[in-house]
Amino acid sequence: MSAVETTEEPGGTAAVHTDKIAGVLMPTGARPRRAGPLSASLTYGWRALLKIKHVPEQLFDVTVFPIMMTVMFTYIFGGAIAGSVDGYVQWLIPGIFVQTLIMITMYTGLTLNRDISKGVFDRFRSLPTWRPAQLVGALLGDQVRYTLAGVIILTVGFVMGFRPDGGALGVLVAFALLLVFSFSLSWVWTVISLAVRTEQAAMGISMFILMPLTFASNIFVDPRTMPSWLEPAVDVNPVSVVVTSIRELMAGSFQAGSVATVLLYCVVLVALFGPISMFIYNRKS
Repeated sequence: MSAVETTEEPGGTAAVHTDKIAGVLMPTGARPRRAGPLSASLTYGWRALLKIKHVPEQLFDVTVFPIMMTVMFTYIFGGAIAGSVDGYVQWLIPGIFVQTLIMITMYTGLTLNRDISKGVFDRFRSLPTWRPAQLVGALLGDQVRYTLAGVIILTVGFVMGFRPDGGALGVLVAFALLLVFSFSLSWVWTVISLAVRTEQAAMGISMFILMPLTFASNIFVDPRTMPSWLEPAVDVNPVSVVVTSIRELMAGSFQAGSVATVLLYCVVLVALFGPISMFIYNRKS
């Protein structure tokens, strides 16, 4: 049934009631207020959480993977590296804590690439919202994944005998710092996911970057045991800087310089890769 009423004039021509059409196209009520940057970002972040709710299988990487990595490295390599499993746990847990969350950030880019390939983001870009909200919201939603993985790692570590001297406060501050760094690092994978055409390509490039960053670091062993030509590169590795700061905080030693360096890395990552992400996103067809 049509909402437009017509009347038959003497000559047989139908006269359209334009006032009714105008009432539909130009409503007299107040227009809804446009969502601000924060509101829009939180909305897209909620969308990311709903995806986890409806497809809980995607949490496999933040549940089983952390447990497997922690147990495997502790009991297989602990005796060889530190002389005993108990001694290695105190060194490894802060490092594996960082490694797990950093590895999981890769899936942010993979999920984004999957949404783009399905055409979802074409619809998002047509909406009258703050344009970066679609990307920021996706990254904020993934903070829940990072938090869940971190809680699992620490729980397994406590069961295996990890006892941080910094207590609950040191662990919480270290956790918060690592979440900030993980959010900042996620922008790197956002650029990669926007620049390549397939999810497989995004995963391949991400792993190519992550493997040397995590293994050529101080996560598993003390850099002083490495060759002299490799040690300086390991010391300036951003992952090593983060791990050092996390270990200090969990040990109850707050080193302002280490924390400031990590935050500086975060600022640089967002300032560099955030605009690049938006540049590619706005021009992606």
